[in-house]
Amino acid sequence: MAVAPKFAAHVLGSVAHPVHTLEIYLDYVCPFSAKLFKRVYNDVKPIIDSKFPNKVQIIFRQQVQPWHPSSTLTHEAALAVERVHPGSFWKYSAAIFENQVDFFDVNVVNETRNATYKRLSALAAPLGVDEQQVYRLLAVADKPVNGAYNSGNQVTNDLKLHVKAARLVGVHVSPTVIFDGIMDNSISSGWDVDQWGEWLVKNVV
Repeated sequence: MAVAPKFAAHVLGSVAHPVHTLEIYLDYVCPFSAKLFKRVYNDVKPIIDSKFPNKVQIIFRQQVQPWHPSSTLTHEAALAVERVHPGSFWKYSAAIFENQVDFFDVNVVNETRNATYKRLSALAAPLGVDEQQVYRLLAVADKPVNGAYNSGNQVTNDLKLHVKAARLVGVHVSPTVIFDGIMDNSISSGWDVDQWGEWLVKNVV
């Protein structure tokens, strides 16, 4: 599936004419998504760059899991960072996954939505991203906006597009991997580097 130009930062690296596309559907507060992200980001991408240069593009796909109430907030934060500084999208995603426990149910249940947004915005600061700009995109008004009580924030419509995209291809769980347009349920978040290496040899032409 194509990536809209305004979401181009979801593509890891730059491959002008990729032969293959690896799409990883991830939820920022899913432990298994964290394992898959870290493996792909830290280990699989370097293998692809060294052994299969210019053949595989990797795309991050937002997979909001509504049974984790803070899932929506974390995905919104990543989209806000992409708006403010696209080049930091993957690094910020890594920061969320590294600190994901801070956004699990027990760690958000007693704070307001905007307070969670402030903590998520603060994660962007060490990356050189203006956290105040990120927060301004995320903050939700506490009074009606032009008569609307469900006004959302400035990235609400962006998130809707990502949710629609996942529904279109029938993705239900995280993590899910789609390779060249086909869901590959053989890929596990628990795969080690050797297993990924074997899979790449078999599937990358």
